[in-house]
Amino acid sequence: MMDINGLAALVTGGGSGLGAATAAHLAALGCRVAVADINRSAAEAQATKIGGIGLECDVADAASGEAAFAAARAANGPVRILVNCAGIGVAGRIAGRDGPLRLDAFERVIRVNLIGTFNMLRLAAAEMTAAEPLDEDERGVIVNTASIAAYDGQIGQPAYAASKGGVVSLTLPAARELARAGIRVMTIAPGLFHTPMVDGLPPDIQASLGAGIPFPPRLGHPSEYAALVEHIVRNRFLNGEVIRLDGALRMPPR
Repeated sequence: MMDINGLAALVTGGGSGLGAATAAHLAALGCRVAVADINRSAAEAQATKIGGIGLECDVADAASGEAAFAAARAANGPVRILVNCAGIGVAGRIAGRDGPLRLDAFERVIRVNLIGTFNMLRLAAAEMTAAEPLDEDERGVIVNTASIAAYDGQIGQPAYAASKGGVVSLTLPAARELARAGIRVMTIAPGLFHTPMVDGLPPDIQASLGAGIPFPPRLGHPSEYAALVEHIVRNRFLNGEVIRLDGALRMPPR
């Protein structure tokens, strides 16, 4: 089992939702956490709560990602745990009432969710490869966030589903390549969770969404995502796999 205490971690999308819960959980386990978010104030607020550092970072921008890793490294040492939680969703039908889905809207989702994930993954991989090995020659762990939409994409979510499907497909080749350096790559595909996007819905809609989950019949708690991140990091034999975290939910077409 990997010893987490004292390791440097970077969490993208760490200012809210799944990322904030993960950053807090890792900090409570003794990690030195860098909270990265495109919203600087959210990143700094969460970092203050957990005793970490807050960083403004646009994951889809190469220079911004490099600057975030440089700042995290200067404060905490080389990153050993990267958790990619940053992501966006834009709803729209491929051919709707107003015509075809705007290409720039589709491209933006792909850029943040897929290219942004790869950007931070590549930077973490380079940093971890250069670091000294830990026990069993392990150098680090990368946990990406996909979605069950990668498998159960709904009408009106072609961009989101495609972006998360790309994250799923990235997992195994990345794990295979980075294995030689002692770096593991895993992906979590969450179902319906309490996140800012969902929490903004009316209570009756939230209750309806939760009731559609087989068991437990409720929305997921961000702390449950964070707990799975911990287990992935600790369990060295988890590598190159995507884990659905969804209460057995399979989303309908609409």
